[in-house]
Amino acid sequence: MKIVLCAINAKYIHSNLGIYSLYTYAAESLRESCSENNMDIHICEYTINNEREKILNSLYLEKADVIAFSCYIWNIDVVLLIARELKKVQKEVKIWLGGPEVSYDADRVLEENDFIQLVMKGEGEKTFAALIRMLAETADCLDEADAADLPEGIVIRQGDILRTTADRRPMNMDELPFVYQDLAEFENRIIYYETARGCPFRCSYCLSSIDKGLRLRSLDKVKRELQFFLDNNVKQVKFIDRTFNADKRHSRVIWSYIAKHDNGITNFHFEISADLLEEEDFNIIKNMRAGLIQLEVGMQTTNPDTIAEIRRTMNIDRLAAAMGKLVSMGTAHVHLDLIVGLPFEDMKSFRKSFNDAWAMKPDNLQLGFLKVLKGSYMEEEKAEYELVYSDFPPYEIMSNKWIGYDDIIRLKAIEQVLEIYGNSRQYTYSLKYLMEFSESAYDFFDVLGAYYCRHGYDVISLKRTDRYKVLLEFGEAVFGLENEQLTILKQLLTVDLYYREKLKSRPEFAADISGYHQLVTEFFINQGNSEYKIQAENYESKVFARKMHIEPVQIDIYNISKGMKLLDKNQYLLFDYDDRNPIDNNGRIVVIKTL
Repeated sequence: MKIVLCAINAKYIHSNLGIYSLYTYAAESLRESCSENNMDIHICEYTINNEREKILNSLYLEKADVIAFSCYIWNIDVVLLIARELKKVQKEVKIWLGGPEVSYDADRVLEENDFIQLVMKGEGEKTFAALIRMLAETADCLDEADAADLPEGIVIRQGDILRTTADRRPMNMDELPFVYQDLAEFENRIIYYETARGCPFRCSYCLSSIDKGLRLRSLDKVKRELQFFLDNNVKQVKFIDRTFNADKRHSRVIWSYIAKHDNGITNFHFEISADLLEEEDFNIIKNMRAGLIQLEVGMQTTNPDTIAEIRRTMNIDRLAAAMGKLVSMGTAHVHLDLIVGLPFEDMKSFRKSFNDAWAMKPDNLQLGFLKVLKGSYMEEEKAEYELVYSDFPPYEIMSNKWIGYDDIIRLKAIEQVLEIYGNSRQYTYSLKYLMEFSESAYDFFDVLGAYYCRHGYDVISLKRTDRYKVLLEFGEAVFGLENEQLTILKQLLTVDLYYREKLKSRPEFAADISGYHQLVTEFFINQGNSEYKIQAENYESKVFARKMHIEPVQIDIYNISKGMKLLDKNQYLLFDYDDRNPIDNNGRIVVIKTL
């Protein structure tokens, strides 16, 4: 009998830990029961960007007896479409579903989709293995099995009857298999890894709040598995643990281990509560290699009424202090999350939350929109909150008591320009200057978002240099910059362009520097000057001239303000691309007074 586990991922670089865990656990279970000889389990992975017909053709050619789909908010529409079409041309195939998008309303899913045989609810490893063992013994046993003989954690269609078995009891985390024995199929993809399930907090918008308690994988196992990633120079390991530092001993042992065994290549991503960090945590993090870890801080809001209503446990003052320490240390790449559409958060309140978050200087400020997940407490309160949200995945908010759809559209524009200009870290100096002309960070991105939409930039794909031109246009049109202010902005935009990379051709707004070519050539021939020497063994002037850039400017990039003036004479910025900041990927800038 052939079983296919199918994942349709959001992007190619993603992998689906769920189906690999089901596959590995089932394979080990079959070996133990000596039932593996007549069972053939395969994994098929696609992305939502693949042509539907190509996915359908591929799955059909597998000629499987059972196809089990992993269902998430981003792929459920595609899964149901493919499964329905597959059943038309392969009537005998059994369709199974599992995953968070079907676990909490399995009965409805089966009632509305008569081509599905069963839905696995909750954790699937033991459930899937039990189903496979039953099929190994008798191919069609599920259709006829008594309720008492069916495994926990399923809703199954037997003729015209839907049978629901008892909920699957949570697993011991040490029972979970390590799925990454062979890394060949994960090349150039993110590795997802978990050391915990459940969450001690009860945030109303999150499904982790349903899983009572926190279960941890033993640290001896975790260390061996981390070392496997390090030994194999995996590029990124993304921990999917909710609130990774909820158990402080657990998180500190792991952070200390990766700091001590750092291979200089692997990056680890963690979702944390920053207000839980203590001095011992900061001492570990500050001694890490810059870029070794990436921290995602789920702040969501700074409105105390909202925090209380969503059942979140968070001390904003402690969080702000922790963010200050993390950012100042410069070793971790720090993301900070906000959610649009939470109860009691109107536009005035969200403006404050946004400005509070921006003031914490995260490397990335992620603006998300509330998704009303099935099974969450937020869904239960939809009537009370007058929640209007899309009927289609990802069930995103359209309005509630506090914000309307006009507000959502406005905030979507802010999200777009924030991602392009704020989070890319490619507009460091020009953004700092332009924001001086707005009352706050929120107001700046608000007017920039409106400008973007008004000119149609929100629906076209602009080249990188064109995005700098848009900022220049914006400065002129909205803030009325002219003469000296406009010259300052042009120079800052030029600095930002070269900050990231050495350009093959200069943008049209950049100043003519042809008159400085001889000075630059002599600087590299002499390996620098009395003010700055280029430190390198086996120095070759032509090599370093190609991989560095020198830009004459009349601005002080370290004292940017609304009232700044052009300097009386040029100074020179040396951009060194061999010494990049691992946090923002920009080169190093050295200010030289004279060449």
